[in-house]
Amino acid sequence: MDGQELAPTAPVRPEAPTFAELGARAETVEALAAAGITRAFAIQEYAIPIALRGVDLIGQAPTGTGKTLGFGVPLLDRVFAPGEGSDGVPQALVVVPTRELGIQVAKDLAAAGRTRGVRVLPIYGGVAYEPQIDALRKGVEILVGTPGRLMDLQKQKHLRLDRVHALVLDEADRMLDLGFLDDVEKILAMLPEDRQTMLFSATMPDPIVTLSRRFLRQPMTIHAGHTAETGPSPQTQQLVYRTHSMNKVEVVARILQAEGRGLTMIFTRTKRAADRVAEDLDFRGFAVAAVHGDLGQGARERALRAFRAGKIDILVATDVAARGLDVTGVTHVINYDCPEDQDTYTHRIGRTGRAGATGVAVTFVDWDDMPRWRIIDKTLGLEMPEPPETYHTSPHLYTDLHIPTDISGTLPTAERTRAGLSAEIEEDLGGTTRSRRGDSAGRGPRRGESRSEGRGERRGRGDGRRDRSDAGTPAVAEAPAADAGDSADEGTRTPRRRRRRRAGEVVASEATAVISADAGPAEPATASDGEASKPRRRRRRRGGGSGAGTPAEATAD
Repeated sequence: MDGQELAPTAPVRPEAPTFAELGARAETVEALAAAGITRAFAIQEYAIPIALRGVDLIGQAPTGTGKTLGFGVPLLDRVFAPGEGSDGVPQALVVVPTRELGIQVAKDLAAAGRTRGVRVLPIYGGVAYEPQIDALRKGVEILVGTPGRLMDLQKQKHLRLDRVHALVLDEADRMLDLGFLDDVEKILAMLPEDRQTMLFSATMPDPIVTLSRRFLRQPMTIHAGHTAETGPSPQTQQLVYRTHSMNKVEVVARILQAEGRGLTMIFTRTKRAADRVAEDLDFRGFAVAAVHGDLGQGARERALRAFRAGKIDILVATDVAARGLDVTGVTHVINYDCPEDQDTYTHRIGRTGRAGATGVAVTFVDWDDMPRWRIIDKTLGLEMPEPPETYHTSPHLYTDLHIPTDISGTLPTAERTRAGLSAEIEEDLGGTTRSRRGDSAGRGPRRGESRSEGRGERRGRGDGRRDRSDAGTPAVAEAPAADAGDSADEGTRTPRRRRRRRAGEVVASEATAVISADAGPAEPATASDGEASKPRRRRRRRGGGSGAGTPAEATAD
């Protein structure tokens, strides 16, 4: 299970309470202390005491506020570990919208429950079923999964949800955006009525409110310090530039050489744009990789591992990766394409400035994007409705981002010190591949076979009609003789059909060569090449000769 190790990633208020003071059990406090985490963030301070009482909870908090431990500590308190009487049937379920978020949540929960040996299993699509089924058979206490794979395993009778007494819906609004709300409702209907339900969401659209009223019992609502409505983290410096599409890569190449830049994420609107930007930056010497939905799960996890390990320091992604990527050390986020709305903007730049850390968010706005950007600016109160027109030669670009003025659009060779994506090995996860090469290869022979079979049928019917008209012999009488012939007889039929459909001497000569190769006794017939009359005479004679099973003698005449 890949993911960022649980570790303190940002400073905490000195007066913040410790996890022991919030009521977490001693084993969990010990595991968190081993990772260097002792005091809680705001969302954890509010959520943990309420959730430990067993009541339903709604937490309105954006990503990056530390809510994983806000629901993870109460979950660990409610489940029994293997040494405490657990029989391996899942006792708690966390539903997440994306694979990356599921891997990260499972990693954090496993680290927090390591002292007790609590088993946490991430369930997600894009990989083989067998390893996940084997892990379920061995036994788990907490499941973290995406709706699609959870539904599949439950339909296959490999997953039991009848003993789940604690449920968490993480990033519920993102599930709504991805169309998972119906699947979530089906999963909720499978769970026992007597359970604790915790719902976390950055925004609360009407469908999420309806969902909470239907499945939560008298929930308590808590808010983090800032929400998606109030805007991104105040620790993030936000810069907006009006740029031309033909100059964006040049501007990005300068920003990537800013002083103090760490890991950087670049967000694009389309998968093709992500690949194109990654290729351009790779050509300029930067250590970069792309992550989007067209990549298989193995390739995506390979890029994320390389990004977390520092083998690459630039990750180009679509909005599919805008949530769930909790990577330490992301200092810059670049919106290569203008976000669609204020929620997308908030979730994108939420990759930096997480949990109290500082960061820089740069947004490119094209001339066509200005109406959309003005709405985002007005909604979030950014007070930047008219971004300055910016090119890679603009002085304010270098001043705002502390970029040296003597650089170019290519990374100097001396600074290319990272290993790159090629240094990370892609794991074979056994999932379905995205390539269609195998499918097209499989379809080709089938189409060829169907054509040859169709030709044979048409040829057979034509020969039958010709035999009846020329020799007066019934077609029924010829069928047994044709069946009694050897494979050489069948081999002569396909070239004969070609000569009938393709008129010409060249086709006839090619057919003669094929016939002589398939039918052993007919080799002397190949000695007479170039005479157009012989192929025509052979065609007439073979119609009657095929019934007798001696086509080779007919061609020899």
